[in-house]
Amino acid sequence: MNTRHLKTLLAIHKYGTFSQAAEKVNLTAAAVGQQVVSLEQELRTELFDRSTRPPTFTPQGLQVVEMANKIMRLEEDTKLSLRGDLISGTLMIGSVRSSAVNVVPGAMVKMRSKYPDLKTNLRIGLSSQLVSDVASGHLDAAIIAEHISIPQHLNWQPFLDEPLWVVLPEDMTVLPLKEMLNEYPFIRFKSAVPLANVIDTELSALGVITNDVAEMDTINALITCVRSGLGITIVPHMFLQEPEMASLKRIEFGSPQISRKIGIVERITNPRKIIIEELHNHLAEQCGSHGIPRVKGTT
Repeated sequence: MNTRHLKTLLAIHKYGTFSQAAEKVNLTAAAVGQQVVSLEQELRTELFDRSTRPPTFTPQGLQVVEMANKIMRLEEDTKLSLRGDLISGTLMIGSVRSSAVNVVPGAMVKMRSKYPDLKTNLRIGLSSQLVSDVASGHLDAAIIAEHISIPQHLNWQPFLDEPLWVVLPEDMTVLPLKEMLNEYPFIRFKSAVPLANVIDTELSALGVITNDVAEMDTINALITCVRSGLGITIVPHMFLQEPEMASLKRIEFGSPQISRKIGIVERITNPRKIIIEELHNHLAEQCGSHGIPRVKGTT
């Protein structure tokens, strides 16, 4: 299978039309059409529905696009490996929308400074999809919480162990933990992510019946509600590091204080293991006293 044809197919998928793809791959629109026909003949299937204008991908065409992405990534990694240079190319990283996202840019900047030939691409998504993308090779690694099932051919290691805090507006009086959670207006974190389950599990273990006044699906929204004086809530440590959070009161959530771990999931046979190890340590450094350095050479 001609990889040039696959690159052209990926360009069509990215830019939407044959003519726009032709400009990006330095071919004429007619040449792009010929490559598509050649690929269809080789695969014995129609990749495009030509009854639409512009032509759209068929389900088989989208399947080939997914295959082409894997082949092109494998080709790039193989070339780099043969040159003894896996510190170049593009490092594809995924991350959940968590407090860990706040430390990712700093770590990526350090990687870029040390390895100027290494490009990084960060994508935000849900844990389940990120794990799937790592397993399939669409991502080199992903940043996710610990409370998720990890397939056997993947490895997860934490770089952050962050405590959880009950946060209050500055005009609210700090009371004993259970008393506050039972009496004060409570803003609940309602989201299909592991952190929400960790919080709910501990509330149940404490025997608390919260006085819910709002439900939010992002941590930033929770904090906004608290800063406006609506009530109290529970958030991870890293979200409270910005200067504007200094006015919020906080007490430990749980006895002993509950924490949650964030880590990197990668394929055990990842050809870019050395880079991922270094990224891990940069992330741990960004997390300060709550960071967990990588154990050298572990899988």
